[in-house]
Amino acid sequence: MAEKVALTGNEAAALAMKQIDPDVVAAYPITPQTELMHDFAQFVANGEVQTEFVATESEHSAMSACVGAAASGARAMTATCGQGLALMWEIVYIAASYRLPIVMADVNRALSGPLNIHCDHSDSMGARDSGWIQLFSEDSQEVYDNLIQAVRIAEHKDVLLPVMVCFDGFIISHTMQILETLPKEKVQQFVGEYTPAYNLLDVKNPITVGSLDLPAYYFEHKRKQEEAMKNAFAVIQQVGKDYGKLSGRSYDFAQKYRVEDAEIVLVALGSVCGTAKAAIDNARKRGISCGLLKLRVFRPFPAEEIVKALQRAKSVAVLDRSISFGLGGPLFHEVCSASYQSGLRTPIVSAIYGLGGRDTTVTDIEAYIERLAQQVRSNRFEREPFYIALRE
Repeated sequence: MAEKVALTGNEAAALAMKQIDPDVVAAYPITPQTELMHDFAQFVANGEVQTEFVATESEHSAMSACVGAAASGARAMTATCGQGLALMWEIVYIAASYRLPIVMADVNRALSGPLNIHCDHSDSMGARDSGWIQLFSEDSQEVYDNLIQAVRIAEHKDVLLPVMVCFDGFIISHTMQILETLPKEKVQQFVGEYTPAYNLLDVKNPITVGSLDLPAYYFEHKRKQEEAMKNAFAVIQQVGKDYGKLSGRSYDFAQKYRVEDAEIVLVALGSVCGTAKAAIDNARKRGISCGLLKLRVFRPFPAEEIVKALQRAKSVAVLDRSISFGLGGPLFHEVCSASYQSGLRTPIVSAIYGLGGRDTTVTDIEAYIERLAQQVRSNRFEREPFYIALRE
């Protein structure tokens, strides 16, 4: 039977990891991820999991240890954020290139400088083309659910790619919410046992890991990674359906909120989606036809599903919690590209919000929706990004 509990996002992630009971977890503390690994380390110390916990001297070393463990046939997990992910950069690419199904919680944090420990998406967006699957979470429930599903997705024989489960630092990681959790035995049954195709420690069937990949082969290996990312579409959908049968909460690439009849559609990732839903409800009461397309999966990018959801809109506004300097936001670029490729010519505008943890309120988004409604009425749309709640 499911149990209702009150947990922070970090506690929800630690509980999911406890129930998965991976073979190896390697990590280094960094705010606002630290409490996640504190909790998990306590589970290890109490004998509640069989995991080999490796406390490393840096995040670079943590991901290196996970690569070694996964290449040796172990189920490996870790967690980091912000500067920690940046320090992992070299090994993040290696993990994906070696097709190792590592699962990592990324507690989204702004990248320095100036030094900032609060939330934005610049860390995970910087790694968007590293070859990792990326799932985003709106709340603690989705943190828990996404981490459990990530194991099945990563280890599927047609995928074998690492998965990054992203959730907003402090806003989710340190905020307590009520969520439903599953019994450990049900989680164990769902993720199953990991049976690797290859094992670096199998001396009877020796393999090479990390060899020099010269021009004669490198190109083909990268193409195989792309095929695996494409295969992930069907796997993510099936795992989401299977998880729905287990928990009553099915998952797909995106969630539509009041989109069907909306003239204005916001597109966003992460915790701001809850705020946007409240703002949309208020705007609807004032006669503004608006909705939200919440993306759960950012890699692989679900272009076809996004375009279908935006067909009836007169205006689309993409909300980014990170910035591509001179070009708006990275999610905005992706939505524009998907739209152009499909022939959809709905006006798409860019909005940047919440950098460095700046609060984005219901009132802020309501005001932005009103601004979008004026653009629809005048048929004149902004070409430059709009910065929500930026002080003049």
